[in-house]
Amino acid sequence: MAGDGAGPSPLARLLAERIALDGPLPVATVMWEALSNPVHGYYMTREPFGAAGDFTTAPEISQMFGEMLGLWLGAAWADMGAPPRVVLAELGPGRGTLMADARRSLARVPGFPVDLPVHLVETSPRLRRLQAETIGAAVVHHDRPEDLPGDAPLLLLANEFFDALPIRQFVFTGAGFNERVVGLDADGGLAFGLAPETAPAHVLPPHEAPTPGAVLEVSPLAVEIAAGLGGRLARQGGAALIVDYGAAHRGFADTLQAVAGHRHADVLSTLGTADLTAHVNFAHLAAAATGAGARAHGPRDQGALLTDLGIGVRAGRLASANPARAADVVAAHARLTAPEQMGSLFKALALTGPGQPVPPAF
Repeated sequence: MAGDGAGPSPLARLLAERIALDGPLPVATVMWEALSNPVHGYYMTREPFGAAGDFTTAPEISQMFGEMLGLWLGAAWADMGAPPRVVLAELGPGRGTLMADARRSLARVPGFPVDLPVHLVETSPRLRRLQAETIGAAVVHHDRPEDLPGDAPLLLLANEFFDALPIRQFVFTGAGFNERVVGLDADGGLAFGLAPETAPAHVLPPHEAPTPGAVLEVSPLAVEIAAGLGGRLARQGGAALIVDYGAAHRGFADTLQAVAGHRHADVLSTLGTADLTAHVNFAHLAAAATGAGARAHGPRDQGALLTDLGIGVRAGRLASANPARAADVVAAHARLTAPEQMGSLFKALALTGPGQPVPPAF
């Protein structure tokens, strides 16, 4: 097993004991345990965000990101006919920074019901407390997206939520696809391997002709959630904006990665102590949502979306209002929009009800 010099993490040792008793585990199971184990899961025990954490998300870079997404929600709400009741929601809200900034923009939209409760899908008790403090409004927490109220149009944000959902990996051997699993090496440490049997065709997503060694990834949970959102939007109307990293149309790739201290880490030895993610397949999300009756728009590059929403104007005003911080504003604007930074790697996918107009900036 590849190590990081400090030996395997406590969760890695526990999973090794489990595998020794029960046999190899699919990558999806290991990923779920790494992030959500009640005792050793990364999001249950860590403060991952910001310079002192393991990674920095767009809302933590600048208030401009959340403000632009708030404006997008406000424009989508107006295009729906400005309903007096909506379900304002976010999946995986982190510290609550994005929703706090978005609500500040929504408060400037004439007639928007900004005093309604905010609905957040979050499982970490620690983050739930932090989100309530940051947002400073009535907050209702839910364990799953399907628990969101279904009696009004939905306005939903999901930033860097889908990349943390477990993935299954299938490797083409020449004779078929075999699922990648985590087993034990000769020394009893965790190691990647392949299930002995070929995966049945019905569990594989649509794909092109592979070459030996090609890795096919799918997130059943991500597809399930996207389908649930699509069905909800088809029934009640509304709009959802999904922002994450990945390619607009992706074929074969091994994108599983661990990050700790803003650097890549060994996946298996750092389980539970490092962030574990995979690139989002936007085509899978769009297909699931449209199959459930919604409309999908995009994906678009994050930089193009933010530019069309007016981030350049907002950056100019913030820089003018506080000249001492002007350089920081310029750097944040570039980090969010420049193609060589977050502007192209991160994409935005919009979902709407079937009878609604094309949403802003799409």
